[in-house]
Amino acid sequence: MSVLKKLASETALYGVSTMLGRLLNYLLVPLHTSLFLPAELAVQVQLYSFSGIALILYTFGMETAFFRYASSESNKKQYYNLILSAVIVTSVVLSGGVYVFADEIAHLIDYPENARLVRWFAAIMAIDAIVAIPFARLRLEKKALKFVTIRISNILITIALNLLLLVVFKDIYDGKYLTSLKPFIASFYDPIHTVDYIVLVNLIANLLFLPLLWKEFADFKFVFNFTLFKPVWVYAFPIMIMNLAAVTNMLFDRLFLQYLLPENFYPGRTTKDAIGIYGQCVKLSVFMNLAIQAFKYAAEPFFFSKGEDKNAPPVFAQIMKWFVIICVMMWVGISLNLDLLAAIFLKKKVFHEGLPVVPWLLSAFLFLGIYYNLAAWFKLTNKTQYGTYLTLAGAFVVITLNVMLVPVFGYLGCAIAFAVSSFVMMALCYHFGQKYYPVPYEVGSAVRYIIAGGLVIYASAFLDMPNLWVSVPVHMLIFAGFSAFVFYLERRNIPFLKKR
Repeated sequence: MSVLKKLASETALYGVSTMLGRLLNYLLVPLHTSLFLPAELAVQVQLYSFSGIALILYTFGMETAFFRYASSESNKKQYYNLILSAVIVTSVVLSGGVYVFADEIAHLIDYPENARLVRWFAAIMAIDAIVAIPFARLRLEKKALKFVTIRISNILITIALNLLLLVVFKDIYDGKYLTSLKPFIASFYDPIHTVDYIVLVNLIANLLFLPLLWKEFADFKFVFNFTLFKPVWVYAFPIMIMNLAAVTNMLFDRLFLQYLLPENFYPGRTTKDAIGIYGQCVKLSVFMNLAIQAFKYAAEPFFFSKGEDKNAPPVFAQIMKWFVIICVMMWVGISLNLDLLAAIFLKKKVFHEGLPVVPWLLSAFLFLGIYYNLAAWFKLTNKTQYGTYLTLAGAFVVITLNVMLVPVFGYLGCAIAFAVSSFVMMALCYHFGQKYYPVPYEVGSAVRYIIAGGLVIYASAFLDMPNLWVSVPVHMLIFAGFSAFVFYLERRNIPFLKKR
């Protein structure tokens, strides 16, 4: 139990800080949705989606490889220098190419007027990739506090710069206050392209990662040893393909919605409107994704450290059991309160049209979180090629279903495709995992909670309530009833109650 407590404490530290950081960052969603229309935000949605895929190519599996090869103290420094050197070279080459061909790339993605944003993203992606290895080092060295402090500092800077460029500078330019500063602001401020400053702020904040991680860069020495690097690359390549397929699984909808959605599918809305609406509603599923990300930060080094322990499988089973319970609770709680969350975060009513996609997206992240938990088996047994096969299967499912469902259901088809794809990956991973690294997972418990949660969400959709003053108390009451149901079933397994 002490092992579980340690993992729980680390997950809590990563989780609370990551939640806090993302919630702070999420305060920008009401700002952006109050200032801009869906079509104006569409380019942001798509460029951030492309950058998510590009980041996998930039880091090419080296983050996980670092955990694998630098886990012993004697090898840590050697592999840190080797892996970071490789990532720096890759990032400079790839971003250099994106910068040079920015105009052609902007035309290719159907945003020819936004080549400047493509160049900014080239720098953002390079910095993201390079700092990924120092951040991995902090996780390996159990420096969670420094890790989260830097992350939160970066988010606070991002929020401050958003407010400065999108609100303060605009108000000064419009002559609302501090009129003496208007000539200075007008010398560089462009009110026509205000939405572009969202990306510029991200670039500035990313640049500030470098001084914040100065200690991790100070003792770095650029080296390259092909003999030493070859087994690292062999280990990392399947992980890169796996991660690429996994990110494609999550981002394919936003990348190709404009090509799959029929014209005038939504009356009175353009395709770019649909992309903007869907992209902002996706952000309401961020809470589930945050919990999974926090768990991954703590669990990945933990699984590697315990993989050789003969008592590890029962521990992994207990971790999975409580992971599923917590995530199902989040799934139900968020889905029941979407009207409240939409009122808080999505200021323009036009964005509320996409809310039905959120429960599907949350279920997709739930299945994906279980998959990440299950995936420990092929990392611990060095059978990373199975991760590639599984994520390629998931990518195939999500692409096929998007092509089939989007012309019929619109962006709801994107969410359904993501959920089905994540479920397929989870089921296949469990099947092969039990063959090569058996773990006594409580499958019946997991299935029971997922079905119960889905039924509660589905049934609540038929409750027609006139306003938030009625819906919020009713939904909270339903959630309390579901929580009591879970507590009753697990009353003998909750640690502090077992002690009593």
